[in-house]
Parts: sequence; structure tokens; C-alpha cells
Amino acid sequence: MTSGGGGPEGRRPLRDLLRASGRGGGRRARGGIGLARGVGRLAGAGGRGVLAGVRAANRRHVWRRLGLALALAVTSVVGLTIGLLVAGPSHDDVGPFAAQFSVTPSLSGGTDVQIPPLGSLELASHDGPAHLTVRLEALDQKRTLALATDPNGIAKASSGAVADIERGVTRMLFQATGAGVLGALVLSAFVFRNTRRVAICGGLALVAILGSGAVALGTFRPSSVDEPKYHGLLSNAPAVIGDAKQIANQFGQYRDELQRLVNNVSKLYGTLSTLPVYQPAPGSLRVLHISDLHLNPAAWSVISTVVKQYDINLVVDTGDIDDWGTQPETSFVNSIGALKVPYVFVRGNHDSATTANAVAKQPNAIVLENRVVTVDGLTIAGIGDPLFTPDKEPGPTGAAGHQAAEVEESSGERLAETIANSGKKVDVAMVHEPTSAGALDGSVPLVLAGHIHRRMVSTMPALPGEQKTTLMVEGSTGGAGLRGLEGEAPTPLEMSVLYFDPTHALQGYDDITLGGTGQTQVTIQRHAVKMPPSASPSPSPSH
Repeated sequence: MTSGGGGPEGRRPLRDLLRASGRGGGRRARGGIGLARGVGRLAGAGGRGVLAGVRAANRRHVWRRLGLALALAVTSVVGLTIGLLVAGPSHDDVGPFAAQFSVTPSLSGGTDVQIPPLGSLELASHDGPAHLTVRLEALDQKRTLALATDPNGIAKASSGAVADIERGVTRMLFQATGAGVLGALVLSAFVFRNTRRVAICGGLALVAILGSGAVALGTFRPSSVDEPKYHGLLSNAPAVIGDAKQIANQFGQYRDELQRLVNNVSKLYGTLSTLPVYQPAPGSLRVLHISDLHLNPAAWSVISTVVKQYDINLVVDTGDIDDWGTQPETSFVNSIGALKVPYVFVRGNHDSATTANAVAKQPNAIVLENRVVTVDGLTIAGIGDPLFTPDKEPGPTGAAGHQAAEVEESSGERLAETIANSGKKVDVAMVHEPTSAGALDGSVPLVLAGHIHRRMVSTMPALPGEQKTTLMVEGSTGGAGLRGLEGEAPTPLEMSVLYFDPTHALQGYDDITLGGTGQTQVTIQRHAVKMPPSASPSPSPSH
């Protein structure tokens, strides 16, 4: 049978079918293997992509955290600094002095003691990151008078001066800590608006302050007082403060000097209320002659007291109001306006053009530079010192003395010529250096001068037929400044009240002497012009 299943014809299609199936199955198997391989390759590529994404996300997370940490740190430092500058400084009393204590961030640390207008004293007391500043701002007259009137007040104030400084620094540190942390909190609240981050900033600020204190304490150098560095006026004038290293060789000795300073200044101010009041004859013109203040702030209180108690009409100043003629010193002359009476001034050899300009800006001041003015009916001529030698001491000028004297004499000749050409009867001439007065002999009845830091009254040898000229040299109203403390006996503060009658003739004068720093007695000696003038220095009142 042709169609039987077991015949040759029946078996051939079956073999063909099996072969076809085998070939199709192989193709399907090979396709499955390729698909599996493709899926594997795809899975491998996807795994690497996922890992790369994870790594990138981690990096971004780390950078975000670092950025946040940096932002927190910067915000803390900025807020801390703002807090210290705005609310950190504190004020405290050191004896009769009002002082300001402050601390600011610094890489170098150290301590700065500011003494306006004299300058500042820098001490390498400790390393950074905190810089301490102590500023002596004012001397309270009421408090010093209260101390002076208390029998034990001065002793208490002087003995407690160092303790006052320690108390002021301690109070400043607590205040600065609170101000710095508060500043960091406020700024971080404004920047982040997140309670947790605000707390972190406050904690960072507190850690920074405590760490700075630990560094300062760990690097504190008590011996730094032996090697101070001066800025401003003091850097140009070490002679003004003497041998600082010798004064502060040991802390105990330094403390004693500080106590002595407070003690002496308190005594000085305590004498102001004891000045007696004099009543000159009716119609008298009362002129206060001062000279050589040399930046002594105590002088202004004494001058102000005399102006009020003597009912002074006019103040005349024969120069050396400053010590070095620098810009920082110009603030010293601001007390002129507070006197509220006319103030006539001529430059001394310690006064620069800057000094003269500062005086001229005062509402009641007149600066004379080779000219003639009339004030309260009194006609005054004056000229400034032709030399600017702030490092020159009063007295002999050494090898250059002869040349300097010639320059001074020429200055007096210029003023005499100005007086002659003015066509006015000049009542008083003002110069600084007494050498300049020689050329004025016979031109005016009275010449006022200063410079030598001691009183001297003499009659100049007028030519026959010429009027006699009296030369009155005033002592130092500032007690020669800080230089006056270098000797064994402090230089006294001196000034004179001149009385002119209605014709502007000098009738008499009162010499007022206030014991230098450390002495408290006030003496007033009256002189009548009708008495024969002496060519030698007038006797100094005992004190």
C-alpha cells in the first residue's frame, strides 16, 4: 500500500518533518541564547549606570554637607564679629578714670592701650585670635572731687586701680561672650530660618569664644610690659614717657606706678574747689595769661575754674599747647570753645600749622600770625614762633643756639615793624620765645612770652625817650606736660591773671601756682605794677 504508515513513502515525510523540526529548534535555541546574552549585556550596562548614579548622588550629598558646614561656620564668625563690634565693648571705672574695654577677632592677638590724644601703647601680651583694647576716655571731675573730699577715698582708689582693671576686663569678657553668641544666633536665624541650624551657629560661636580665651590664656606673656611698642605721638617721643622698661620692670612695680598715678591725679583735681575768689576793682579788664600746656588735660579744668571764679574777660596763650603738632593732637584744643570767652593764641615751637588751624576753628579763638587785633577794647599784637622744633627742650639750644636766637630776634623785628605800620596804640604784644621780645622794646608797654617753663618778670632797657617795656614770661600751665613728671619734684602748673584799668594800663597781676601732679597746695601771690620790677626771675611762691 502506498499510503500505509509503514511504507517507504510514509516514512520519508516523517523524516523530513523531523529534520525540519530539528533545524527550527536549533534556530530557536540559538535565538534564545542570543536573547539571553542581550539581556545579560543590558543588565550589566544598567548595573553600571545605577552604580554611577549612586556615586554621583553621594558626591553631591557630600558637597552639600560641606557647603552647609561652611555656610554655618561663616555665618557664625560673621555674626560673632558683628555682635562683638556692636554690643561687645563695656565701660568701667578705673579710679576716677572712665575706660572702655573691648575685644575683636585678630590673627595676631595682643593688647592695645589707647590714651587720646597722646597715642597708643601696644603689648604683645598673647597670641590670636582675640585682640584686647583698653581706651582711657575721660577723667571724671565729680568723682575725683568726691574721692578727694573723702579722707580715705584717694587711698582706696589708688590701691584698687589694678583690681578695677581686672574687674573691667572680666566684665567685658562676659559681655563680649553674650554679644558674640547673640550676634551669631540673630544672623543665622535670618539666613537659615531653621531652628537646628540656628542652634548649631550659636554653639559654634560659643566654642570659638571659649577657644580664643583658652589660646590667649595659654599664650599669655606677663613680660610683654617690658617691651611695649608705641604708636602715634609716643612713637615719635619716647622721652615723653621716660624709660618704660624701667618703670615696668616688674608687674608689682608697674602696679605701684599705676596706683600712684591715680592717687596724684585725684589729689590734683581735688584742689580745684579750693581756689579763692578775688574781686578786682570795678571797670578792670581781667586777662588770664597761660602758656605751654603741652597736652596736659588737667590744665583745662584748672583754666576753666579760674575763668569762672575770676570772671575772666579774655584768655591769652603764648604757645606750646601741643607737644608734637600732629593731627591726633588737634582734639586737645576742643576745650577752648568750652571756656566761652575770647581766646588769643600764638604758636610755640611745639605747635605746627595743623595745630594753629585747629585752634582757629574754635568759635572763640583768634590766632595771631604777625598781625594786630582788638579784643574787648584791648589791642594785641602777636606772632608765632618761627621755628618748629618739637624735640627741643626749653633752655640752651646747644651748637645751633646762636643761629636759632638770630631767627627768633628776626621774628620780633617783623612784629615790631607790623606794630609800627598798624597806626594803632598796641597795649600787649605776644611771642613764644622770650628772645623774640628784644626787638619789641619801646614799641609796646607789655610783652607776654612763655617757653622756658618758669616765671620771669623784667623791665627791658628802653632807649632814652622811649616807653619802658615790661616782659612777663609765664611758667608752664600744663606743668611741662608729661616731661614735668621726670624730675624729683613735679613741675607746678602756673598761670597769671592780669588786671588792666579802663585806659588798658596794667595795674597788677596775680600769680597762681598749683602744685604739680602729686602736690595739692594752691598759692596765689598778688603783684602791684607800681612796685619796682625785677630783672631776675620773680620768687616762686612756696608750696
